[in-house]
Amino acid sequence: MQTTVRDLLAAKGQEVWAVSPTSTMLETLKLLAEKDIGALFVMDGEKMVGIISERDFARAIAKFETCLIHTEVKDYMTEEVFTIKAEQTIQDCMKLMIKEHIRHLPVVEEDHVIGMISIGDVVKTLLADAESRISNLEDYIEGRGYGH
Repeated sequence: MQTTVRDLLAAKGQEVWAVSPTSTMLETLKLLAEKDIGALFVMDGEKMVGIISERDFARAIAKFETCLIHTEVKDYMTEEVFTIKAEQTIQDCMKLMIKEHIRHLPVVEEDHVIGMISIGDVVKTLLADAESRISNLEDYIEGRGYGH
């Protein structure tokens, strides 16, 4: 059985951390550090209007050659956000992340954001699934756990 995004969120938690489009980059960086995460939703009320990541901030500094900590998030957020549904598989996440060169995927259900999946979450889950399959195959080959 393939692990779904819903399974992963149930294991990791569904905290949704967000900033508003008018939050400053300093406020955003502080929240990223406090929560030890790499990206935040940019929400206008209940509506997701973008995503802001450490990478977005680093690229903005490189582009403008100045540290922009007092500017607003809306000037540097990624507006084209790819999302995944809770019933999709972890393999679906990996395919989309590779195809679009992204590291964070918002999980949506009925147009509401219910969580965020990172590339680290996906890799850990895929490795755990592979280890479980290997263990099951070893048990089968060795006859462990099967009545004779």
